[in-house]
Amino acid sequence: MKIKQAVFKCSSPRADMCPATTEPEYAFIGRSNVGKSSLINMLTRNGKLAMTSSTPGKTMLVNHFLINEEWYLVDLPGYGYAARGKREMDKLWNLISHYVLERQQLICLFVLIDIRHEPQRKDLDFLQFLGENGIPFAIVFTKADKLNRNQIGTHVQNYLHRLEDSWEELPPHFVTSAATALGRDELLDYIDSINRSLASQNA
Repeated sequence: MKIKQAVFKCSSPRADMCPATTEPEYAFIGRSNVGKSSLINMLTRNGKLAMTSSTPGKTMLVNHFLINEEWYLVDLPGYGYAARGKREMDKLWNLISHYVLERQQLICLFVLIDIRHEPQRKDLDFLQFLGENGIPFAIVFTKADKLNRNQIGTHVQNYLHRLEDSWEELPPHFVTSAATALGRDELLDYIDSINRSLASQNA
């Protein structure tokens, strides 16, 4: 897939305030500081599309970006940022869970995981939540440029082996780097294949 146009459409403070659209939506989420904004900018080849910051936890809204006038890329707030107070954390979780569970336009949720780290409990719990609720998702390993090829393979396999403890069928996964554009074509082609399938079903 070639992204010819990526346009910011709106930010929504609540899931029930998201736009009434008919296009399929692909949402991106992860723990704070996982490199979500950088990944979105890399995918769209627009370094200023999503806000990046050295301070984690900056995304507080549901941000919609219309891609090629065909589908929406949705930037969701990060989860698990401990510096937030409980009330703010609860508010963000309500926003995230409401969008994930109720948004009919959501086709796939891409869960970003920092490939450098061992499996984190917050990530595993979130994946479990998605599985229990039947939410289609894929795992996107980020920051692969920080490791060599052997380390990448080892870290990915370790993570997938950990998931095998709870999952009969593993979700799709992608290895990416915002710095080198690794995984860009594979991720966009995956979205494109789903869009083509949806179009054929609706024809």
